[in-house]
Amino acid sequence: MPEITPDALAAEVSKFLADARAKAAGGLTVAEFGSLVVDLLRLAVTGLDSVPADGPAKKAWTLGVVALLFDSVAGYAVPLYLQPFWLLAKPAIRALVLAAAGGALEQILSITRAANPEVKPA
Repeated sequence: MPEITPDALAAEVSKFLADARAKAAGGLTVAEFGSLVVDLLRLAVTGLDSVPADGPAKKAWTLGVVALLFDSVAGYAVPLYLQPFWLLAKPAIRALVLAAAGGALEQILSITRAANPEVKPA
């Protein structure tokens, strides 16, 4: 995989988030939201392998962009009649999504490293 700079990765993530917002504007299912999270995790894992930083910093950055995705588009997956409940439950659901993303990140990282043994862990 070619080297990617931190700025280029940030630009890729910004583009991904903009595309996700555009897709969500017409409505979003929970499955589509989950797919967006996994795609974002894959993008981050692939891009961060060439960024000089330690593992915890990379994980924190990745979960930060997942939080941005959640804040930007998760509400589009909630039907209008559930919006009052959503306002109350959103913080707990956000924490749950970030915890699940953290676990998924570890799995995606393992799969990526197994598929690309030349990639060295940071």
